[in-house]
Order: sequence, then C-alpha cells, then structure tokens
Amino acid sequence: MTSTLNRRQALTAAAATIAAAKAALPSGAFAAGPGPETAKARLGFIALTDASPLIIAKERGLFAKYGMPDVEVLKQASWGGTRDNLALGSAGGGIDGAHILSPMPYQFTAGVNVSKPVPMSILARLNVNGQAISVGNDLKAVKVGLNSAGAKARFAQLKAAGNVAKVAMTFRGGTHDLWLRYWLAAGGINPDVDVSTIVIPPPQMVANMKAGTQDAFCVGEPWNGQLVNQKVGYTACLTSELWMNHPEKCLGVRADWVARHPRAAQALTMAVMEAQMWCDKQANRPAMCSTVSGRQYINVPIGDILPRLQGTIDYGDGRAVKGSPHIMKFWADNASFPFKSHDLWFVTENVRWGVLPQATNKMALVNKVNRADIWRAAAKALGVAAPASDSRGAERFFDGKVFDPANPGAYLASQPIKKLA
Repeated sequence: MTSTLNRRQALTAAAATIAAAKAALPSGAFAAGPGPETAKARLGFIALTDASPLIIAKERGLFAKYGMPDVEVLKQASWGGTRDNLALGSAGGGIDGAHILSPMPYQFTAGVNVSKPVPMSILARLNVNGQAISVGNDLKAVKVGLNSAGAKARFAQLKAAGNVAKVAMTFRGGTHDLWLRYWLAAGGINPDVDVSTIVIPPPQMVANMKAGTQDAFCVGEPWNGQLVNQKVGYTACLTSELWMNHPEKCLGVRADWVARHPRAAQALTMAVMEAQMWCDKQANRPAMCSTVSGRQYINVPIGDILPRLQGTIDYGDGRAVKGSPHIMKFWADNASFPFKSHDLWFVTENVRWGVLPQATNKMALVNKVNRADIWRAAAKALGVAAPASDSRGAERFFDGKVFDPANPGAYLASQPIKKLA
C-alpha cells in the first residue's frame, strides 16, 4: 500500500512539474519546434529609464520563460564602454548585445566610432519618446525653449569672450547627439562652430551641470527630471516635441551571435516584447519604477523617474503639465517595431553631420542591420499583430521639415546647416 501511494505521489508531482513547465513556456509554433540554441546571453544596459524592458524581462523571469534562463543584464558605465564590450563579445569577456542608441549598430557595422567593424543586428526598438534637452537656469532670461534661437546671441557672447558654450550629449552620432544638433540647427546655431559639443555619460549629466562645466545637454530620462528636482536647470524641450513618437533605443545584438543562435535571437526578442507590453501599462509603472530605480540598475529616487512616465512634466521654468501626451512608450503605437524608415533617418542624419561618409549606401546598410524579420517571427509566435509595412511613411518635424524615406536626399538638401564628410 505504501509503495502504491508513493508511486501515485511521484506521478502526481511529476504531472504538476510538467504542467508548470508548460505554463512557463511559450505557446504556438515557436514552442512546437526546437528551443533556443543556447540558454545564455550577456546583455548590457545604461542607467536610463528606457532600459526598463531588458531589466523587467530579467526580473520577471521572461528570458527564462522563453528558454533562456541564463541571460545576464549587465550595467555599463558609458556608451563607449558598451561599444568596447560589444567589440569584445562574451567570448572575450564582453557582451553579446545591449540596450543601445539606435544609430550605434549602424556605425559599428560600417566600422565608424569603433577600432574595427563589428557587424550588428537590430532585433527590436525598445521605446519611443522619453528624452529631453535641458539647459542651465541662466538661459531662462533669453527664453530658450523648443525654439533654441534665444541662445544664439548668448552663445556668441561666450565665444567672443573665449569661453565657448559647452553642450553635452552621450555619444557622437547617437540619438542624443542628433536631437541636440537638430534643435540647435533649427534655431540657427551651428553645433560644430558656435558651441563645443562634448560627450558625457548619462548618469554624470546633472553633476556636470551643477558644477557649471556645461550649458546644455540632451539625455534620456530620468536625468532631465532629476535636474529639475534638484533645481540645477530646466527642460527646454522634450525630444518628442521635436518629433512626436520618435524612435529611440533598440535591442542591438552582434550579428555573428544572431547567425549562430537564430532561435535564441527570436527568444530574446519575444521576452523583451512581452516585457514592453507589461511596462507600457500605466498600472504597472509604479512597480516598474520600484524595480528599475534600484541600486543595481538606475540608482535614483523613484520620484525622479515616475512622474514623467505618467505624463506629469514639470519643466522647471514655470511650465507644468499633467496628462501630457509626451510620455515614453514601450509598446503603444508600434513602439517596439524596428521600422526601417526610422533607421534610414538615423543613417541620413549621421551622413548630415559627417559621422558616416556621403557615399554610404544608406538603404543597403539599413537592410543589413535591421532584422524586422526576426521581430515579425516573434510577433507571430506571441500572437500579436505586426505593422503591415517596414516603413512608417513620411515624418514631420517641429520646424516643418519632412523626411520622406523614399527620398532621403531631398531631406538632406533641405537642411541649411550640416557637415558632410
């Protein structure tokens, strides 16, 4: 009798274990086929709110759910450090992929801003919106806001006195560099002549402004919100005021890793996509911020992160908005899909500012790096809809300029301030 009971208990326990395992695994065609080729990946991130999908995918067990329990999510000191670790790869003690500025995989694939080419693949966009341009309090007097023109005379005075204004971004040719340059140029300020453009890691932006070593910066949240909370400066504009629902960070992975592990690449993408869906729900944002604000991640008070994620924006210059549409999105409005038209804009802007040569075959480079096909396969396995096209169509900017992905040359020609290589 005891033997029979033990056998029944063992069978019941085994059945429960199998049921739990099935519940933890993805459903559909992906589950029916072979699993990921590897359970491991080393992914980097910078201390920014838009790294949340990677952090949440790890913390909520989503990488494990899709067959990759040994994924590591590792903090990087700077975008330069991210680049160096991607060049090393995990086999060399570095990383396989990262939460990364969307133009960087194109630069590395083309052999720019890196010692030798590092072919990369973009698997998903991580977010749209959620960045800002912040300035020192002294620029309130000349009404610097969405229009940067008020700073032109001020910056000219500084230059004439031998104290050129310093404007900071996070990586040459990265998104923050491009937003900052677009904003300055739209106000008639040449970012290569009228100011000194410097590179500062995101977590150091506020301290440098406090020390008086820079006059303006562009960075992702939560650092703009923290600047206002510490009364060191104010938000001149949100980058989504320059271009609503603009693309920002992406999940970039070494192309050789993707080639060796195509099923694992899809599994990573699925985990991140599910995390993006979770992060995008307003009901989950307090819990998300509680997690990502921790010391091992962004390491700031929740009050520096949460309000702007909820649409409450104190610009720090007397403007305060509740219910703003200018919030970071992780899933809504196709935020996760890596539109090739957006990557074509990034490549075109890198040509505009001399980061990539004019002779760059822009669309060929986009088609080489952008793996919208992997995103679409992940979406099918998850049972979620995918955009009908890899292009979002023509995009309009705050100054009236239009980027038509069918004719990037016309957009480039329309910009009076540029630095072509």
